[in-house]
Amino acid sequence: MKHQISILGLGWLGLPLASSLIRENYKVKGSTTSSSKTSELEKNGILTFLITLEETGVHGDIVDLLKESETLIINVPPGLRRNPNVNFVSKIRVLIPYIEASNIENVLFVSSTSVFSDMETFPLITEKTIPNATSNAGKQLIEAEQLLQKNDHFKTTILRFSGLFGPNRHPATMLSKRSNIKNPNAPVNLIHLDDCIKIIHRIIKTEHWNEVFNASYPDHPEKYKYYSNICKQMELPIPDYDFNTPSKGKIISSEKVQTVLEFKYNRSILLL
Repeated sequence: MKHQISILGLGWLGLPLASSLIRENYKVKGSTTSSSKTSELEKNGILTFLITLEETGVHGDIVDLLKESETLIINVPPGLRRNPNVNFVSKIRVLIPYIEASNIENVLFVSSTSVFSDMETFPLITEKTIPNATSNAGKQLIEAEQLLQKNDHFKTTILRFSGLFGPNRHPATMLSKRSNIKNPNAPVNLIHLDDCIKIIHRIIKTEHWNEVFNASYPDHPEKYKYYSNICKQMELPIPDYDFNTPSKGKIISSEKVQTVLEFKYNRSILLL
């Protein structure tokens, strides 16, 4: 049996990640905010705890979630789209003392490439690029990253994913219902759930801690071309785009993930 891993957040990414780690003989603990999901998660071999992060404290048995684990994966979405007034940074701040008091040596923080602003020049973004988000969500993610990185009680690796897609979840299904979509000429930055999980496995296996990785497919087709093509394949209405306003975007470099982690993306998935 390999070392024990705790996952804070058994959602769309966290649950299949936990299952994949168990198949690789890791012992896995995890958390959910829904009591109705606990029994199902336990059936998958995940020792599950009901835990909610609040701005003023952590509700649930966070101590037992972290107990005897060497690695903690923080996979908690900020939730700022639903509630723009949420202080995600405060949630991370109240979590940190529990990590410090535990045996956790390594923290993997699942973040987003939204920490980088879109620009008309479509800049190439690498891990050396300084995050410059102006959105509320982006700025809070930047501050949360820094809180964890600056803590010397444990090693933190930041993993920033581009747009996520996977089984029963593709952004084209939402875009097909919209009109006057902005930034039609912007480069697409996407990554499939399967590759997200494989990258996390590589970080854990190769012990790349105190690092930053930006994860996105090496291919960056234009937004309007890509989603129009995908919608045709999925037999969905073709989205309507705003070509009158200059497009803003960015290109997320995949070089570090490919070279340092020796990882190969399954690029064929991008086009279904």
